[in-house]
Amino acid sequence: MLRRAFSSTARSATRRSTPSPSTPSIVRAGASSLLRSSSITPLQQLVGRSSSVLGAIRMSSSHHGEDAKRPDPDQVLIDIADYVHNYKIDSDLAYYTARLCLIDTIGCGLEGLRVDPDCAALMPPVVEGTTVPNGSKVPGTPYQMDPVRAAFAIGTQIRWLDFNDCWLAAEWGHPSDNLGAILAVSDWISRTNVANGKAPLTVKDVLAGMIMAHEIQGCFALENSFNRVGLDHVVLVKLASAAVVSKLLGLSHSQTVDVVSQAFVDGQSLRTFRHAPNAGSRKSWSAGDACQRAVHLALAVQRGQMGIPTVLTAKTWGFYDVLFKGQEFKFQRPYGSYIMENVLFKISFPAEFHAQTAAEAAMILHSKLKEIGKSSDDIKEVKIRTQEAAIRIIDKSGPLANFADRDHTIQYMVAVPLIFGRLTSEDYTDRVAADPRIDELRAKIYCVEEKTFSEEYHDPEKRYIGNALTITLKDGTVLDEVHIDYPVGHRRRRQEGEPLLNAKFKRHIEPHFEASHVDKIVKAVADQATLEKMPVNEFVDMFVTKA
Repeated sequence: MLRRAFSSTARSATRRSTPSPSTPSIVRAGASSLLRSSSITPLQQLVGRSSSVLGAIRMSSSHHGEDAKRPDPDQVLIDIADYVHNYKIDSDLAYYTARLCLIDTIGCGLEGLRVDPDCAALMPPVVEGTTVPNGSKVPGTPYQMDPVRAAFAIGTQIRWLDFNDCWLAAEWGHPSDNLGAILAVSDWISRTNVANGKAPLTVKDVLAGMIMAHEIQGCFALENSFNRVGLDHVVLVKLASAAVVSKLLGLSHSQTVDVVSQAFVDGQSLRTFRHAPNAGSRKSWSAGDACQRAVHLALAVQRGQMGIPTVLTAKTWGFYDVLFKGQEFKFQRPYGSYIMENVLFKISFPAEFHAQTAAEAAMILHSKLKEIGKSSDDIKEVKIRTQEAAIRIIDKSGPLANFADRDHTIQYMVAVPLIFGRLTSEDYTDRVAADPRIDELRAKIYCVEEKTFSEEYHDPEKRYIGNALTITLKDGTVLDEVHIDYPVGHRRRRQEGEPLLNAKFKRHIEPHFEASHVDKIVKAVADQATLEKMPVNEFVDMFVTKA
């Protein structure tokens, strides 16, 4: 059973140490006897007296210093370890959704490799030509690496196009980023086991790890805003991956506590690279970096490194005081399988999720313009009613420097579909962005916060990501507003979205493999029971390519 207290306020996780009664007091003799020598001048006596008093004060107060007694771990750490070691996942919906998430995430990685050479450039091992026996294989490549480097490579390709899943709350993020660590470690363990005559892990083990990683990252995100203190959400990827990888490696409950503590004490990534004027490609590999750190830390603890028990609550030096403005974490609900069951898929557009419904509305308005014989050239202005989160993250003006800048700008993600009637990964490239019509239209698009949208965004019963677009034409005509609350990837549109998600996956793997192999993959991943029984190494082998 999880030892957690849940409310809308923070649970106190502080375990403050008290001075031990057995600590001896330090008594220092006065130095006044040394001043009795007739050879010491009055000034020397004054200086000596001042120094001795200060020294006495320092020494006499030393028994109030830091207590070296090892404290019990913070409860937050224990709760995470309890969850990954003791919780039994019994939700068929969670496993079913995890299967969809698995194939979608791998497909997004393969598409990232196809679209952008910069992504492919980060895939090779550190030492060119290195192949690790029984190591982790990287989908879409011929590489076989150690699990740390493989976690980086897989995590990087997954996130490159900003097309994998999403979770939006007080903190934002993409829980399937954790697959970088989970798949790399599971594949390495499986190949090593097979080489030693032992059973490999199965895809069901991967799905269970994904459900737990989603839950840890998502439950933290519900009530705790890391972006408000300038930290990037990949801290939660590192945290969730560290916990799940610990379980995969066979670490004990106490070792998992140690690994999670190491994830918190690790240097945390700033959000600088996600916001103007510094938005850039690091946002595409920061999750991969978090994955590799998680695996590295878990392996360090496996090899005997200790944890930091009060990494969160230690006064002055702990995470809360140093990085979280003294606030403790809050939790809305116990760990279970809620996040995976309700995760958001990016199905229609490779776009930052707060703009998904805006892009969908823009597609509808593109058709309406055609119906009345108009085009984007006839637009005077576009008003977007949106949520507060969208304004904070993706409401931008001025020149956009690169791919990463464009896919995090709502004006760009609305302008392209209004002009072309599409929004694809290629539309963020320099070639497409060079079309002068895009910047001309961007300058006519503005955002205003709709308070209702912001409230519904945080409502646990709704979790809308609403946007509403109104176009005013140069001749004064105002088109009817198009308002969409949740995109195709939302749980409320899951039945509509699943066929589109499967089509997206097939579209992403087709450029990499022969048609017969594509058919083999599609058939293998379609049946839940069969896929769950498949050895992880055989699953990964379906997605590797030849040198």
